[in-house]
Amino acid sequence: MKKILVPCDFSDQAVQAFRFACEIARESKGEVRLLNIVELPVLHDSVLMPTLYFEEAYLKDSRENAEKSFEKMISKWAKDDQKVKGHVEFGAVTPTIARFIKEHKIDLVIMGTAGASGLKEFLVGSNTEKIVRSSAVPVIAVKKSAKSASIRHIVFPSVLTIEEDDICTKVRALQNFFGATLHIVFINTPSGFRRDAEVKQELTDFAKRNQFKNYTINAYNDYDEESGIRNFAHEVGADLIAMATHGRRGISHLMNGSLAEDIVNHVDCPIWTCVDK
Repeated sequence: MKKILVPCDFSDQAVQAFRFACEIARESKGEVRLLNIVELPVLHDSVLMPTLYFEEAYLKDSRENAEKSFEKMISKWAKDDQKVKGHVEFGAVTPTIARFIKEHKIDLVIMGTAGASGLKEFLVGSNTEKIVRSSAVPVIAVKKSAKSASIRHIVFPSVLTIEEDDICTKVRALQNFFGATLHIVFINTPSGFRRDAEVKQELTDFAKRNQFKNYTINAYNDYDEESGIRNFAHEVGADLIAMATHGRRGISHLMNGSLAEDIVNHVDCPIWTCVDK
């Protein structure tokens, strides 16, 4: 977690994400990049020059306003010796963030989110949800104020497959960074019910295979996976939830959804996600 990107629209959620990023960067001796993305308006004009003039003025004002806002945020929340830099880019949010991650060798994205619900969640989704689905690096979604030093209990929902092993390496590093207890949980649902004794044995084997330390194993019964994760996290007092996401898009996303994205939308504590490729 040496190079942290915080996409920033200067909302309260974005400020909370920046504060959280600064705390993590202090501990990792890393740097924070703030990124404000200005989506360009679609303009139509029969005379070319007025349109070009408007765009030039719009871009100039947008950049200046963002840079002033960066200065206020950095002076208020970052320590004097921290490496923090603001960037202004123009374009669509998701591809711009993807390009920025690659060009600047970002290894963690921390984003503020207000969540989404109802029809908006299915048809539009939040920018954070789209980044969670597509990011090449892990993403932490932050909805409310969170303290890095307060993360002592991490919930890690597992489906107990070999394919999760790459994710487990990253989760183990995440746990070690925060010095937290890891609560590995399998959500038992009516549609895919399995005996607790069988699940707990597989969880034990899973934890040993992936060399976890300071962990608990849990088989938790609930009506569906999302409810189970939310309720279990509440019961153990989770400070962070770590999940894999499968990066579904288009019709597949609409028909099947993504459990990680649902949790990002509906849980208040920070959510760490990583695309399971």
